[in-house]
Amino acid sequence: MTKPKIYIIDVTNRDGVQTSRICLSKLEKTMLNLYLNEIGVFQSEFGFPVTRHETNYLKANLELAKIGVLSPIRLGGWIRAIKEDVRTTFKLVPQIKHLNLSISTSDQMILHKFKGKLSHAAVIKEMAEAVKEAAKLGAASIGVNAEDASRTKMDYLIEFSLAAKVAGAQRIRYCDTLGYDTPFTIYERIKLLAEAVELPIEIHCHNDLGLVVANSLAGAKAANDCGVDAYINTCVNGMGERAGNADLVSVILAIRYGNGMQDYHLDEKINLKMVWKLCKYASYAFGVPIPINQPGVGANAFAHESGIHADGALKDRRNYELYDFEELGRGEPEIIETGRKITAGEYSGIKGFRNVYEKLEVEFKDDAEATEVLELVRYANVHNQKPLVDDELKFIAKYPDIARKIFSMNP
Repeated sequence: MTKPKIYIIDVTNRDGVQTSRICLSKLEKTMLNLYLNEIGVFQSEFGFPVTRHETNYLKANLELAKIGVLSPIRLGGWIRAIKEDVRTTFKLVPQIKHLNLSISTSDQMILHKFKGKLSHAAVIKEMAEAVKEAAKLGAASIGVNAEDASRTKMDYLIEFSLAAKVAGAQRIRYCDTLGYDTPFTIYERIKLLAEAVELPIEIHCHNDLGLVVANSLAGAKAANDCGVDAYINTCVNGMGERAGNADLVSVILAIRYGNGMQDYHLDEKINLKMVWKLCKYASYAFGVPIPINQPGVGANAFAHESGIHADGALKDRRNYELYDFEELGRGEPEIIETGRKITAGEYSGIKGFRNVYEKLEVEFKDDAEATEVLELVRYANVHNQKPLVDDELKFIAKYPDIARKIFSMNP
């Protein structure tokens, strides 16, 4: 019998961008999808199909998936578990194949958020109809999200999840929406849920009590212990609403190196070599510095100063380091230009622009192609409202038609 696995579904481009006071451009969201694909993440929750300013970006990324650039990563959309959202999704983004449908399930939210518009029975009915509609319109995989699952009565959560399974859902997302659970409660609750429903469980945790990574691991462990796959929701650098979601790097490191996790199997496609680059890019894109003590990628993650620690680390890194910095793509020197620097921006001319691309070893077949890409780079700088990084410049030159779609919106 095949052992169940732990997969990563990253939600930076959905929950991460809902973080108050910050945002990402559509190009930045696309770059994150490209990096997540290189890391081996199972699925990126890449946006909101019913939000019209996302439409061109979503279609462009699905086009990248179709031509094999965003592969094997899945691109999943988030919508409310109502038929209207499902129909709008397939009207605006007909090629989408993976969806998570979300609705609140706790007494608190049914009574005090819906305010009498939906009863407990109506919530299940609304969700089931939405799932059936999504399957009918072409969804290849459907996850059903129980918002505020951690404060939902267990018997009702099981009833809700069984109805989702009958309607055609392939996964249940257990949402610890307020970060209310502890590792002890989430293990017991997901164990009961997985035993009763016998479907893979997604674990979506928040960090309001500082327990987000521990809760995510405990939930995944419970699902695997019941013989079903687990899908941990993460955000790059722990971004997310209020105190954030489970940090992508911390979760992966905890599964690989945490005491007691040796018998649990992380998706073999996961490759941490790109995470140093990913986390630095996300920090730049969000405009939020990486904390100095961030696991794996913080400036102090491999720094030793005290005499005892420095001596021990120099004798054998395992004295004071659980894992190797090389595994995370760290260790190579980074060159910073201190002399003349020509940049490409919204007011660039062709001479300076070509100089920038020559340094990137990108050649254009003729002046017409160079002029076309220059125009797109100008738009990209307006779009991002910050200087482009090298990978963004390369992406625009390689996929100009897709870039043009990403930069455009139709109000």
